Amino acid sequence: MTGRGHFVTATDTGVGKTVVTAGLATSLRARGLNVAVFKPVQSGALADDPSGDAALLGADCVYSFAAPLAPLVAARAEGETIELEPILARARELAREHEILLVEGAGGLLVPLAPGLDVAGLAAALGLPLIVVARATLGTVNHTLLTIEAARERGLDVAGVVLNGESDESTADNAALIEAGSGARVLAQIPWLADPVDATGYLDDRLG
Repeated sequence: MTGRGHFVTATDTGVGKTVVTAGLATSLRARGLNVAVFKPVQSGALADDPSGDAALLGADCVYSFAAPLAPLVAARAEGETIELEPILARARELAREHEILLVEGAGGLLVPLAPGLDVAGLAAALGLPLIVVARATLGTVNHTLLTIEAARERGLDVAGVVLNGESDESTADNAALIEAGSGARVLAQIPWLADPVDATGYLDDRLG
C-alpha cells in the first residue's frame, strides 16, 4: 500500500509519538486537509480506554491489548495473533476516504508484533515515509542515528526527526549532530507539553 501521509515511529516507547501525531493531525486539518489517524496496534490500553493513545488521537485501532507489554507478548497473553492483512485492509480504506493518513507505530521500529513481523515490517508494508520522534536530551544522538540506520537498511524513507520533551546541556547541539550524522532533517523541537494539540505550532509547515 502507498498513499499520502506519514508513519510516526520513535527511538523508544514514551518519547512522544502521540504528541507529535496529534500536533501533525491538527496542523494539517487547519490547512483544510481531510486527515485520518490510525493506531494499528496498541498495548497497555484497550482501544476505547480514554487514557490510551488511540482514544486520545481519535484514531482507528485494529488490535489493542490491556497489558503494558510488547504487542507480541500482550497478544499471546490474550490468545491472539496480530496479522498484517487486517491492518493493511483498514489502512487502504482510510487512505481512500481521506487525503492524508497518519499512522502511529508502537514503541520503536524493531518492536515485535507477531512472529516474523515487527513495526519496521508494518511500516514497509504501508509504504509511508517515517517521522522519527526522539528525546531531546543526552543519548538521543546515538539512539536516533541507530533508528535511522535501521530504517534505511530496511528500505524505509525517513522524512525527518522531531525532538520532543525536556532539554539539558546537550540539547543545543543534538539537532545539528543528528542532521550531520544521518542527512535527515530535524523538523522541530517540542518542549514537554500537557496537551498534545499544543504541538501544532511547532509543526506548522514543516513537511512542505
